[in-house]
Amino acid sequence: MIQKTVHVPAPAYAEARLANVRGFVFDIDGTLALADKRLSGYQPLPGACELLALLRERSIPHVGFTNGSTKTPQQLSEALTAIGIELDERHTMTPVSVAVDLFQRRGYKRLLVLGGEGVWKPLVDAGFDVVRSPERADNADAVLIGWHPEFVLADLDAACRAVWAGAAFYTVSKAAFVASREGRTLGISGALSAAVQSVTGKKAVVVGKPSAQALTCACGRLGGVRPAQMAIVGDDISLENAMAHRGGAMSIGVHTGLSSAEDFERLPTASRAHLSIRGVDRLLEMLS
Repeated sequence: MIQKTVHVPAPAYAEARLANVRGFVFDIDGTLALADKRLSGYQPLPGACELLALLRERSIPHVGFTNGSTKTPQQLSEALTAIGIELDERHTMTPVSVAVDLFQRRGYKRLLVLGGEGVWKPLVDAGFDVVRSPERADNADAVLIGWHPEFVLADLDAACRAVWAGAAFYTVSKAAFVASREGRTLGISGALSAAVQSVTGKKAVVVGKPSAQALTCACGRLGGVRPAQMAIVGDDISLENAMAHRGGAMSIGVHTGLSSAEDFERLPTASRAHLSIRGVDRLLEMLS
């Protein structure tokens, strides 16, 4: 038997607010695409390619913003463009994009970075003295923890020594897991930053979603679109939805990743997504 898809009409207030959106911030994993458990091998989710094409046609600014740090923005842009999700490097954001802006404003020079190329390379390219050897960690201005599956005990020791010596402490994310085609995948940066905190007693500052720094950086990539004029689209109630509410943006929750329709519905009324939909294919229908 073929089942008909039933479209639940969006609330009138949500449709009215959507009509006034001047820029979009899209999560990537679980919203526009799904990767495998190694966070590579992307496949687009239904409607993603067509939705971005429509926004380009209408000259509506938009960015893709992942909390992952396995790839540099350039590498991520190339991987997504190869499957039809066309986002140039400038409009492909990772938490390290935010870190570069923030660390430049705060005048840091020397950084201890725990993470792969997607974490350290953008910082090197921006002119920072990036320390990746535990033996040189003690005089770092700041510590940044990202995706680091090759983690060893010496890395934890180096991060703790740097924080004890006064280094500022940052992480790309505190999320316990991220969405993949195989289900939940361990959020390595969250686990490592929790380990450093348990030893040093110092909490890491999050540079990725849902931080205020992340929202500020996204506004800049959208050409100065203010939070009240933007919509943040994502699958995670604790990341994209939280960032939207904290900044005064429209929250659009999709059910193709970590959070289900029931998860969004269970939130307190004031914290719910302004629009909760099955996926970006439904958003495409609404904008079309």
